[in-house]
Amino acid sequence: MEKPYYDLNTYYRTVFGRKTAKISLDGGFTCPNRDGHLGTGGCIFCSTGGSGDFAESAALSITQQIAKGKGQTAAKWENPCYVAYFQAFTNTYAPVTELREKYEAALSQPDVEGLSIATRPDCLPEDVLELLEEIAEKSHLWVELGLQTANEHTAKYIARGYTNDVFEKAVQELHKRQIPIVVHLILGLPQETEADILSSVDYLNRLPIHGVKLQLLHVLRHTPLAKLYENGGYDALTKETYVDLVCKCISRLRPDIVLHRLTGDGDKKLLLAPLWSLNKRDVLNTIHKELRLRHIQQGDDWQM
Repeated sequence: MEKPYYDLNTYYRTVFGRKTAKISLDGGFTCPNRDGHLGTGGCIFCSTGGSGDFAESAALSITQQIAKGKGQTAAKWENPCYVAYFQAFTNTYAPVTELREKYEAALSQPDVEGLSIATRPDCLPEDVLELLEEIAEKSHLWVELGLQTANEHTAKYIARGYTNDVFEKAVQELHKRQIPIVVHLILGLPQETEADILSSVDYLNRLPIHGVKLQLLHVLRHTPLAKLYENGGYDALTKETYVDLVCKCISRLRPDIVLHRLTGDGDKKLLLAPLWSLNKRDVLNTIHKELRLRHIQQGDDWQM
């Protein structure tokens, strides 16, 4: 096999039969953890861009954002198709009429074959679920849920704003409608141990999910986490520790689950730590080298 895990490129080629690129969009939504419904500061790590720092500008229409995203990838691949990724903030947190308009605007663009919608599990009321089911019946759809951790104590500490039973209900409702689910896990959250992280992987293995994104915790300016870090209350992960954790998560993850991400990007204008994460190519290469070494030690035949 190409990699010792089910990687996103392989999955996309199975689904679409060609190279697939994601275009990150900002639909102009907000979040109940920011607009006062649950809180005003968001999760302690969340930037002012609502985890959409690399999305296109919300000042542009959805069609304009997609056109710009296509232009940025045009020279990289020949004849790709696209997944429109509603990334910034909570992308089901609006009236259904507004959601429908923006989702359908994205799907109407040439070569856009599907949607990936990032949201919170507590923002999936019945009318939104019905809309998502309708879209899933006529196009490819993934719903991305930001669990971050299955440890309830950590979840409260980071101000996630919901409990695991809310997440589990959302998973079951989406699964009932045959909508693929991608879950975000963050490695390196304050007070979390390796055992906590691997327990979160075990938790997901027991649920009907389809994909996982592993994300390094970035300390970004103007966040509560930044204050904690600057006051000496948090130490960012070293590259060696992060690589080890990713490898252990992969070895533990159910083999049918697609790994959509092994790390993430921190906006260099906002990133305080860990600065080693700015060299993403090096991080990914190091992870794959370590995976290969561990497979050789186990007697497996895997080549990068």
